[in-house]
Amino acid sequence: MSEIASLSTGARQRQGSNIGQPMTRRDGVLKVTGQATYAADNNPEGLLHAVVATASISRGRVTHLNVEAARAHPGVVDVMTPQNRPKLAQDPDAKDHPFMFRLDLLQNDRVRYAGQPIAVVIAKTLEAATEGAALLAPTYDAEPAEVGLDGESFVPQVVGPGAPAKAEVGDFDAEYAGSATTLDATYETPAQYHNAMEPHSIVATWDGDSVSIDMPTQGLGMAVGRVAGLFGIPPENIHIRSPFLGGGFGSKGMPAGPQMLGIIAARHVGAPVKLVLSRQQMYGPVGHRGQTRQTVRLGMKDDGHLTAIEHHTLTTTSRFDDFLEPASNVSHTLYAASAIRTTHAGTRIDIGTPMFMRAPGEATGSAALESAVDEAAWKARIDPLDFRLLNYAEVEPISGKPFSSKALRECYAKGADRFGWAKRPLEPRSMRDAGGRLVGWGVGTATFPAIMFQAAARAVIRADGSGLMETGAHDMGQGSWTALHQIAADGLGLSMDETEFRAGSSDLPDAGIAGGSGHTATAGMALHRAGEDVIAKLVELAVNDENSPLYGAGNVGVVARNGRLVRQDDESRGEPYAAILERAGLAEIEGKGSGVPDAGPREKYAMYAHGAVFAEVTVDPELGQMRVTRLVGAFAAGRVINPRMVESQYYGGMIWGIGFALHEEAVHDKRSGRIMNANLAEYHVPVNADVPAMEAILVHEDDPHVNALGIKGVGEIGITGTAGAIANAVWHATGVRVRRFPITLVDVLNGADAG
Repeated sequence: MSEIASLSTGARQRQGSNIGQPMTRRDGVLKVTGQATYAADNNPEGLLHAVVATASISRGRVTHLNVEAARAHPGVVDVMTPQNRPKLAQDPDAKDHPFMFRLDLLQNDRVRYAGQPIAVVIAKTLEAATEGAALLAPTYDAEPAEVGLDGESFVPQVVGPGAPAKAEVGDFDAEYAGSATTLDATYETPAQYHNAMEPHSIVATWDGDSVSIDMPTQGLGMAVGRVAGLFGIPPENIHIRSPFLGGGFGSKGMPAGPQMLGIIAARHVGAPVKLVLSRQQMYGPVGHRGQTRQTVRLGMKDDGHLTAIEHHTLTTTSRFDDFLEPASNVSHTLYAASAIRTTHAGTRIDIGTPMFMRAPGEATGSAALESAVDEAAWKARIDPLDFRLLNYAEVEPISGKPFSSKALRECYAKGADRFGWAKRPLEPRSMRDAGGRLVGWGVGTATFPAIMFQAAARAVIRADGSGLMETGAHDMGQGSWTALHQIAADGLGLSMDETEFRAGSSDLPDAGIAGGSGHTATAGMALHRAGEDVIAKLVELAVNDENSPLYGAGNVGVVARNGRLVRQDDESRGEPYAAILERAGLAEIEGKGSGVPDAGPREKYAMYAHGAVFAEVTVDPELGQMRVTRLVGAFAAGRVINPRMVESQYYGGMIWGIGFALHEEAVHDKRSGRIMNANLAEYHVPVNADVPAMEAILVHEDDPHVNALGIKGVGEIGITGTAGAIANAVWHATGVRVRRFPITLVDVLNGADAG
């Protein structure tokens, strides 16, 4: 046993030829040639089309649906309403998991928000279903609707997925009262709605009590569990395929109500059904980022050292569920102060429930915090980057824990050098370009926790020496399949071409959820440990085989490299995998692995990725028109599996930060509660013309504690520093501090603080 244990340890060493390489996407050719099959691309025989009819009021009851007119349409097969919807085994309003949201599945005639599903029309064609939905012509008993942040507030117990709503260290009131200089500022961020390129969709086919589903999902295992619970069928009766997602960003973490309605409709009519949301229907039932009003109070000494930080967030949630944006929690970790207090409050209004949206909490919270820190730096007449370095946190301020790794100083230095920050004048309105436009430079600190979930993987080495790795992983377009394939091949000591990688299906080992920037670490660790397991079993065969050149090599160790096992002390002595399996008479050998967060280090260390974003904006002094002209981001996120994919993720996050700062906002009609700009013509997101010259710097960082591979997430950190950096650059250009997002030309032209 002791010999085998040492063999297992020795076998963990890998060639390392796949990890760290800037490989192109393995699925790239499929996507650019149109061969990648997304959920709505599936068309099983006998397919019917379903369209959701949605409420045009925000609160009240549906009093009548003209079902007869819809059914009379020649292409309509049936109409599903609360009166004839098949019974479910579980109440759609049940909630026994922090990642489970209450669903609107036609359980009654109540309307809880505009855009809520109130009926489903199933027809032979999409056009017929669309026309049938229009023929329903609903009437309502409408009640007064409330939107916005000015209603009655309440104090929650938890925010986000279950974080405490309040945290405190030190005596904030005393420190703030004794501060030489203070700042008390309020910032507002708007509701932002999910608009992934691929809308939510589903294709469902029932066979008795078994169902086959094609749907975009960020969590195959969780989706199976939700379907099993609602329909009262065993999980093994459910097969979900999700090989490609056209973006998720949190909205596809859990099945949405309309997707479940597609499955119910398929059971109702006894035929395969496809349901795809229109772009307008994305505004309501599939989640969004809630509005916030954040008050930040800072106290500091004469020399600029922060003594007190208070961050309070008021945010919105629905009347029927609880998800509150945990914006204040970003102030737990970035800046050193002897007293920190963070609190949250909620307001219930007539909207669909907010939920996870890229960097939930951190995106909104950092926009406010980074603006406030910039304001404090100006009060102290200290360069904003120098102010951040002056208040650099060597340990996590709220907990006192040391960081598992933190290369933020290097991020500041490399980003500032590349950007040319040393030339920045302290005074605002000090720079103009050749055309006379005002020029401003701003900086924002980026951070995101290094999260891990749980995952499983299976590894196989075949008789011909090739490998197979399986895990139900998800690729939302970020390149995770490529990065995970690199980890899989490295774990087997093979090239990627010699390793088959399978993912995207619920009949594979559960890879957990692709969210919280934790998917590569979570699924990657499962693959890594599966590779360890199968190589250890192969080593055991070889070192106990008298005909193997590795016989008796336990004490010196064995490593896997290039499809061979070799002695660690003499690499000339070894043999191919295929030879070992052939002598053992085995067609293949299998290993299993799990990716789980190690509780010990996580209790001892604070684990985060860090970065710094530098922004340049130009502003027309007469018209107030703003343009981001340069962005430089420097980020440290542990071990980089694929630099090409990581750089792409940083770009995506920074582009989202442009949208957060200057574009994205859902506008509600306060009379009706309806969203007035539920389309991509009026709900603005950045397009190519809005995106400036960008650069992402990958700062080297080794983290021995976060997990065995040293991986942190990169999908969300880019947004957290960018919105604040742009806001700070607008102030530096104009001298106008705008405390609401998105910043508009009206705010700048008004010339007074807003928010």
